[in-house]
Amino acid sequence: MSDLDTACPRRLPRSVDVEHPKDIGDRSTLAIVFALRSHGYGVFLPFGENTRIDLILENGSVLRRVQCKTGRLRDGTVRFATCSTYAHHPNPKVRRRVYHGEIDDFAVYCPELGAVYLVPIDDIDAKSGGTLRVDPPRNNQKKGVRFAAPYEVARIDVY
Repeated sequence: MSDLDTACPRRLPRSVDVEHPKDIGDRSTLAIVFALRSHGYGVFLPFGENTRIDLILENGSVLRRVQCKTGRLRDGTVRFATCSTYAHHPNPKVRRRVYHGEIDDFAVYCPELGAVYLVPIDDIDAKSGGTLRVDPPRNNQKKGVRFAAPYEVARIDVY
């Protein structure tokens, strides 16, 4: 037993398998920045934490406010959060907060596919969560399905 273990006998063992959500989000943001820069976008990073905007993109003379998200591949779709949740805070004023009026696009990195997507907020239901269909639907439905391909910016590997 080390001196540290003796001094802190109630210390819980660290799990090497659990990754902090902030680290996951940072890696997604880096993948997104790399992909967007590689495709000619100017990328500006707001200073500080806890802002609603993660990036500002410049495409010609147009500036766009962007929120970065990590997408997860589930049942043939990339799913990502489209609102912030505050339920884990003690006494939150609001439990969920949507991004309408505060951002223009979601930039989504899906680690399972290595894909980066740029999705205008007006193209999705920002209150219920975003989905981008990667695999064709089993019933061959096309109407009302948001396919991922039109939003894909790049495929990269950051792992």
